[in-house]
Amino acid sequence: MFRVRPAKYSDNSPVLNGYQILNNYFDQILEHNPAVIAFGEDVGQIGDVNQGFAGMQLKYGKERVFDTGIREWTIVGQAIGGAMRGLRPIAEIQYLDYMAYAFSALSDDLATLRYRSNGIQCAPAIIRTRGHRLEGIWHAGSPMGMILTSMQGIYLCVPRNMVQAAGMYNTLMQSDDPGIVVECLNGYRLKEKLPDNILEFTVPLGVPEILHSGENVTLVTYGSCVREAVKAVDMLKGFGISAELIDVQTLMPFDLEGVIVNSLKKTGRIIFMDEDIPGGATAYMMRHVLEVQNGYHYLDSKPVCITAAAHRTPFGSDGDYFTKPYAEDVFEVVYDMMKECCPDRF
Repeated sequence: MFRVRPAKYSDNSPVLNGYQILNNYFDQILEHNPAVIAFGEDVGQIGDVNQGFAGMQLKYGKERVFDTGIREWTIVGQAIGGAMRGLRPIAEIQYLDYMAYAFSALSDDLATLRYRSNGIQCAPAIIRTRGHRLEGIWHAGSPMGMILTSMQGIYLCVPRNMVQAAGMYNTLMQSDDPGIVVECLNGYRLKEKLPDNILEFTVPLGVPEILHSGENVTLVTYGSCVREAVKAVDMLKGFGISAELIDVQTLMPFDLEGVIVNSLKKTGRIIFMDEDIPGGATAYMMRHVLEVQNGYHYLDSKPVCITAAAHRTPFGSDGDYFTKPYAEDVFEVVYDMMKECCPDRF
């Protein structure tokens, strides 16, 4: 039976770069679980492009940590075959944008295996990838809508940092279902505290986390956008606006306990924020909260989606800045929302 185990810290818990958090985790899971294997483009010899598996091939051998060809479809195929035979593969798709090259294997095969076999077969493969903000056309995408509309049957985890990612890997290791973990591409060099129980702590799927309590508006987001949302919450405080910030943590499943709608009951206003194009994951979240969870009953203002622009992210810092949502964008939307309801105050 699955048990929720929170991360534990002590005075001796070291502060490390995000990639070192993952490197520590992968080292321990490979040591303690002989069924775990890891593979993908550049995973073996150099330890993946962001060094999460650095030194693991040398320590555990080429049979357990290895490189693959540059073909995402066959990487997922290897993951399905290994998982069906009792292994616990962590298969890396180097960037989230390249998930499209494995679309049919993920959608037609991995996502549907238990359904097609009437529960007789399973393939609990973990697809590890990274996405969101970076300065490149092929490395900066967040095509969550593509996954949400085609890969039901696969858990979709969108951690805000690498500690949360490790906890999600632990959770998925206890499941017989496959999962996708999208790490924050711009978070590998950010500092985090290493939990003392890095191999045991878990993050429950489908349970959002309230990162900051507030009274005036509910702000819902995930992944790299959480850091921008935190900045926006701090900016809004200076103008007497109290925002409740919620990290959804997983998109499939999504808010099984109604955390977000309960927040909306309190605030009466809600904003959904992410880096997908308009009509993607924000629309998915809005439908769940307003229609499925009947959140429309509690609205005092029009709900708003803050998304990336309706195109692929252009190259360079300017391309990122003018395409992706930033804290200033969130501030403007929230301020306008409050000005509409309280014109004398704002």
